[in-house]
Amino acid sequence: MTSINYDRETALVVVDVQNDFADPNGSLYVAGGEAVVPVINTEIAVARSAGARVIYTADWHPATTPHFAKDGGIWPVHCVGDTWGAEFHPRLIVDGPVVRKGTGGEDGYSGFSVRDPESGHVTATALADQLKRWGVNTVVVCGLATDYCVKETALDGMKGGFRVLLLEDAMLPVDLQPGDGVRALAAMVEAGCELAL
Repeated sequence: MTSINYDRETALVVVDVQNDFADPNGSLYVAGGEAVVPVINTEIAVARSAGARVIYTADWHPATTPHFAKDGGIWPVHCVGDTWGAEFHPRLIVDGPVVRKGTGGEDGYSGFSVRDPESGHVTATALADQLKRWGVNTVVVCGLATDYCVKETALDGMKGGFRVLLLEDAMLPVDLQPGDGVRALAAMVEAGCELAL
């Protein structure tokens, strides 16, 4: 385990703590998802007090997209822009920029990139550019869900040259298959991410 030493070259990246994932009434509820909110809020306060940046990612899909099962994908309709499901959990402290992903109907698993579900074409989001403008070299990743958006954000962060710390106590998996979350953590660590306290 690595201790987190927040400073101006570190950013806390809060991944997709939105109603559809973090509220029991959400369409793609991650079991216990609301429990990460107070843990993340505490981390936001710690990061802010040390002068670190905080940035948020959010799924923000159109009503029709190949990402959704009704349109040929695998997921129930979730996080449709300007709906309750796409809003951040009401108890989450949101006081930094938000990077929306999937706005054009792409698969938006990673905060750093989106992928066209038909062509496979990958396009960068604004996240890496924003972090670089701030002079950030270390990102601390938390949020929902461990085995999808957290994992892909962390792996993309590594590919982008950032040091990536994983706040394990502030993330939870979907676990479509039992153990997916554990396997996702292992894959992130194998790629060079560090588990953090």
